[in-house]
Amino acid sequence: MDLAAWSALEWLALIEYELLLFAGVFFLLGAIDEIAVDLIWLWRRVTGRGHTHTVTRSDMRHRRLSGAVAVFIPTWQEREVIDRTLAHARSAWAQDNVTFYIGCYRNDPASLQSALEGAGGDRRVRMVVHDRYGPSTKADCLNRLYRAMEQDELRRGTAYRTVLLHDAEDMVDPAALGLIDRAIDDCEFVQLPVLPLPHPASPWVGSHYCEEFAESHGKGMVVRDALGAALPAAGVGCAFRRDLLDTMARGGNPSTSRNSEGPFSGLSLTEDYELGLAIGAAGGRSRFLRVRGDDGQLVATRSYFPSTLAQAVRQKARWVHGIAFQGWDRLGWNGTLVEKWMRLRDRRGPLAAVVLLTGYTLFALALVLTGLDLAGYERPWEPTPLLLTLLALNMAAFVWRAAMRFAFTAREYGAMEGLRAVLRIPLSNVIAIMAGRRAMFAYARTLRGGDPEWEKTAHDRHPAPQVSLRPAIERAA
Repeated sequence: MDLAAWSALEWLALIEYELLLFAGVFFLLGAIDEIAVDLIWLWRRVTGRGHTHTVTRSDMRHRRLSGAVAVFIPTWQEREVIDRTLAHARSAWAQDNVTFYIGCYRNDPASLQSALEGAGGDRRVRMVVHDRYGPSTKADCLNRLYRAMEQDELRRGTAYRTVLLHDAEDMVDPAALGLIDRAIDDCEFVQLPVLPLPHPASPWVGSHYCEEFAESHGKGMVVRDALGAALPAAGVGCAFRRDLLDTMARGGNPSTSRNSEGPFSGLSLTEDYELGLAIGAAGGRSRFLRVRGDDGQLVATRSYFPSTLAQAVRQKARWVHGIAFQGWDRLGWNGTLVEKWMRLRDRRGPLAAVVLLTGYTLFALALVLTGLDLAGYERPWEPTPLLLTLLALNMAAFVWRAAMRFAFTAREYGAMEGLRAVLRIPLSNVIAIMAGRRAMFAYARTLRGGDPEWEKTAHDRHPAPQVSLRPAIERAA
């Protein structure tokens, strides 16, 4: 075959054919993986084992806690939201044996001032100013809060029972603390669902997180919990037994470096994810609590997510870098076959980005060749029956995937948001491609000796209503 004599049309047709095979095979493999999770979830629903329990919100909100709870909230340049977050959390959780540890950096006085305003003089709030200049990493700030908690325990002579993690932009659920307190009796780690809110100023980028978490925390985590695999912590709405964190800080967390100075992996970009898996590896018991209040609303952590394309890509690149690349390096592939399957699902981000990019390249190339067809230049190849079958299976899988996305999103946000979730699929894919590329280059820099960079997401909007800054404990008295 004289390749030099091939026409441009023949080369384009060859590229189209090869891309079609590559994308078709890997899209189908991904579809099989997702359908397997779907079928497990459906089987549990049909057999009654996947039923979502209901609690009385007022009972959970006013539950007398079994022990003291420390709430860690690390901040860096969060002056726009930390006051609202803290004021709302104090109002929602009025129990007197809760302490809010707010981590600030000495070179971020604006966040410190905002947090002080949100504290409103409440004696349950403990401001902790980091002795390092920010930003370091979220894990480093969490470890500083952990050390402050240890100092308080020594000074008071009593230990906390539970440590709860939240971010500076979260709107906590009033029923969450009582629910966690009840559940932590039987396990060492509890994770509540995260429920992103449709972003009023960004219905496409900012709101595309809605469908992703609706599926992940409505199905993926439920199946993972049912199969007995280790549960990754989301970093918000996750609680740990105090004695377990002490074990992790003393070497029980295999991913913790000696520079961490606490239970959180100081060099990891997804320290929460790693801690959750480390608990499972150490034999700790984990629970994913998907519970609804008697008002029908999910007991979950709510917040607005990044509203611009650049911010969304930065955030997801950090997730891909930490979970896929660092996870492979730092955590390996230990555990049962189910555990390996879940870790493979967690780390598919870079490959998914490549396959998606291939798919969109193929789409653009197909448009060009279709235009040439209409102009009288016929494709120099015909699809084989096997290729047509592959394409048909992929199309059926896409329809199924879109239907599942609609169903899970509509269940939490209504039918119109479910429809928008389907329409947002191309945008979600583009963000995934851009995040995968950014994560790959960031990981490459660490291979050349650089430290991982914590590219924190900026927040400028909070969903909580304005609440009084007076201490909640005084109002409850």
